[in-house]
Amino acid sequence: MSDKAAVFAGQGAQFAGMGKDLAADPTIASLYDRANAVLNFDLKKVCFEGPAEALTRSNYCQPAIFVTSVACWQAFGKRFPACAFKAAAGLSLGEWTALHVAGVLDFEATVRVLEARGRFMQQACEEQAGGMVSVMGLSREQVAEVCRQSGAHMANVNSDQQIVLSGTKAAVAEAEKLAAGQGAKTVMLNVAGAFHSPLMNSARERLSAFIKDVPFAAPKMTVISNVTGETHVADGETVKQTMLRQVTESVRWADCVRAAAVKHYVEFGPGKVLSGLIKRIDKQNATANVQDLASLEAAAGVAGA
Repeated sequence: MSDKAAVFAGQGAQFAGMGKDLAADPTIASLYDRANAVLNFDLKKVCFEGPAEALTRSNYCQPAIFVTSVACWQAFGKRFPACAFKAAAGLSLGEWTALHVAGVLDFEATVRVLEARGRFMQQACEEQAGGMVSVMGLSREQVAEVCRQSGAHMANVNSDQQIVLSGTKAAVAEAEKLAAGQGAKTVMLNVAGAFHSPLMNSARERLSAFIKDVPFAAPKMTVISNVTGETHVADGETVKQTMLRQVTESVRWADCVRAAAVKHYVEFGPGKVLSGLIKRIDKQNATANVQDLASLEAAAGVAGA
């Protein structure tokens, strides 16, 4: 039995140039061409050249990170074909990548869904102004009380000591004040709105209509759900409904990592955010990230090569 989990990057990890050196391989380059064929913009150009302003737009960013993460996954598979994974997981957007590699959705369908998901989330941000604040140094129970008093919502439980809150601007400002008053370190996030909160209800409704007739297959490998912090059930329709819930409910990342029940993690996609969080959850965890040719080679230790 493998002692490794594959984890996939979420929104915010993007940077101009991501995936470019991996795309020297024609098989990898074809992923960007396939994505371009189903989108109304040049995703390859946005990924490889930017500008940063385009990459931060959710309807560009979400398919861009997905395609780059799949490029990293495929490059790793070619370089280390004997490496097997016990489970897969991803942070928010990254969970869609995990479901794709598990055979739930094909590549083109996932590109379409994520462009729409990003667009609907951006529309929700414009309809209802909101914000997010990262709270560090309080227990989950203390943060729950801050939410009760402020009206904010837990958006991301990243680790036992880092929780992101989401809500109206007034609720987030009050939550920051309450948390700081208890000695927490707080950081207001530069985001478009209140992700993973009820303020995303309109995005969830639009996404529900968009994916109504999109077939979801049962996962062919273990995928951990952000919403439950447990393994997705082996039923495509239930997976679909759980992924709709993910738009408005908390991302229980710390629970996902513990549910994977492994000690070795390979992060696929731009950045090293998940590797950092995984180490905070348990310092004994070994991590590697794959985002370019250099990191691909450096991943050999965790890959077992």
